[in-house]
Amino acid sequence: MAIGYEVTGASSEMTVRLSGTLGLTDVSDVHTRLLKALAEQPEALLIDVSAMAVDQPLALAVFTAANRQAARWPGIPVLIYGAQPPVHDLLTGPAYHRLPLFADLDAARRQIGGSVPALAEELLPVTGAPRHARDVATDACLRWDLPGLIAPASLIANELVSNVVDHAHTMMTLRLSLRPRYLNIAVRDGSPAEPIRPGPAGADLKRGRGLLLVDASAHAWGWMPSADGKVVWASLARPRD
Repeated sequence: MAIGYEVTGASSEMTVRLSGTLGLTDVSDVHTRLLKALAEQPEALLIDVSAMAVDQPLALAVFTAANRQAARWPGIPVLIYGAQPPVHDLLTGPAYHRLPLFADLDAARRQIGGSVPALAEELLPVTGAPRHARDVATDACLRWDLPGLIAPASLIANELVSNVVDHAHTMMTLRLSLRPRYLNIAVRDGSPAEPIRPGPAGADLKRGRGLLLVDASAHAWGWMPSADGKVVWASLARPRD
């Protein structure tokens, strides 16, 4: 990889510092690393490009892809700052002008809102985990005054956790977070393998229908690599007042 990559920060904000010259051969690796940063579900992802140059402008599309994914899930801002000429000129040009670009770290931080409500549970890959996941989802919906989302949220939490129990066989973290437009549900496990998409739904009302049910119930869903495995996520649209 021709470009350097350094990550600092924690749950409140995460900063990725890129250095060196970004080219098309770096795009895949940088994209994967940015997805892994998003998988940590910080309140914001800040990207420091003050020490980054570009030899192929098309490579900057990696930031567009990361920004698009962040908008889908986990619903956080991606804030780019510190660009120097000619990178700044490229990022403010017609191809990339929609990207959130700021002069420095302080300017970027002013765009970060407050913390969002969230519930997280560490779960063992045992047969009782899906039931506990349903209870956590129900508790979250009641706590956040979303009774109409109890059924789909419980179903999604059940199926995501069941997939880990049945296939990944690792410890997992179930996390529900409340965003302005969506209730997000995510399960992080220790396996990097892509989630297994099951066949046609069976007769079991509680388990076995996996991601087909998630797909039918969620506004959107997907998965991404994390630092130590993967995160499978889904979002439910919040009722409009």
